[in-house]
Amino acid sequence: MSSGPGRAPLLTLDSLVRLRRELSGDPAAGPPRRLAVPEGMTAPLGCDAVSVPARLGPLLMPRLPRMGCVYADRTHWWWLVPSDSDYALEWPAPAQYATGAILPDASRAPELIHRPDGTLPYTPPIPLYLTLCRLTGATPTWSRPISA
Repeated sequence: MSSGPGRAPLLTLDSLVRLRRELSGDPAAGPPRRLAVPEGMTAPLGCDAVSVPARLGPLLMPRLPRMGCVYADRTHWWWLVPSDSDYALEWPAPAQYATGAILPDASRAPELIHRPDGTLPYTPPIPLYLTLCRLTGATPTWSRPISA
């Protein structure tokens, strides 16, 4: 794609990502790490991820009625959820929502610690959200008072 006379160059997503890395002062940073969907599984709804500090992971697992793929390392646990599972939700701190299941600042991929039966890698987002709210003492978004 070229720009015409008098037009600014067209920026692609790759250009914007490269520019962001250059501006962040880390030109040696490699491509961002993404949680991989295990072989034999499909993600027809796309994949995002919800991460929590490792101390919360063991508290969440027994409280969830169904789990998809769960990954862990020493500091965080990640649950794969369908894309856009953050729509109209504010995930409670200290949880972090990772669009595209991209792990910021990950030096190596975490280990897959739970793989569900079947071919879908997803943890249902609403039970995960409600369980996180309960563990963190947060009020679910839809239960908060609305101000006029």
